[in-house]
Amino acid sequence: MEALVEWFSHNLAQFISPEGAVFIISMIPILELRGGLLAASLLKINELQAIPICIIGNIIPIPFILLFIRQIFKMLKKTKTFHGLIEKLETRAMGKSDKIKRYEFWGLLLFVGIPLPGTGAWTGALIASLLDIDIKKSSFAILCGIFMASAIMYVISYVLVGNIVS
Repeated sequence: MEALVEWFSHNLAQFISPEGAVFIISMIPILELRGGLLAASLLKINELQAIPICIIGNIIPIPFILLFIRQIFKMLKKTKTFHGLIEKLETRAMGKSDKIKRYEFWGLLLFVGIPLPGTGAWTGALIASLLDIDIKKSSFAILCGIFMASAIMYVISYVLVGNIVS
């Protein structure tokens, strides 16, 4: 993931401000807030400025995923080109859904909040939508998970990596 973050931050920062690059990185699936905070640390953006940028960037796609992803997937499954990809995405997301199904709010919060590969707000929102979890409950759980992930990633990006890179 660090290589992706470095590539995005280097290439985006050529065209927009470092803060704009961090904002965009935070919106991208897989990278999300984790990648945004790592990029902000590498680009020497102050953490008090970087954390809100990353949180907002990570939050923006979530309502759209919760509200529209099932309809989009349903439509794309009808096409020959995307049917296999959508089936694969659904299977992969549902394969990670056991704890979320069982504990709903707390499972979703921890899934989003603990920054491990394959977890995060995008996947959490996808799973919540596919499981038809109440939108208010899932939105709040994802928001709390994003705050939890930002605290953890702050320590990793600015305390640990920041001290190594400096």
